[in-house]
Amino acid sequence: MIVPVKIPREKVEFGRRRYHNKAEEKLEAMEMLWDDICRNIHDFPSPAWHEQILKEREERLKKGKEKVLDWNQAKKDLRDSIK
Repeated sequence: MIVPVKIPREKVEFGRRRYHNKAEEKLEAMEMLWDDICRNIHDFPSPAWHEQILKEREERLKKGKEKVLDWNQAKKDLRDSIK
């Protein structure tokens, strides 16, 4: 069941909206939106450039210019890069 969420706006600053909601409420709203998007994935087609990027990456992998990382290692590397 999808429940509509109304997020009250406080004001606009530098083109960005600011909201009163608590972080937990914002995350809950994001989760509901993401769940809805996932259930209706065909309403959100990938742009053509996604396919081109994937083809380029596959080609680089075939030529040995890229390597596949273990997912746990990739996450560790990302976390280490932002410390």
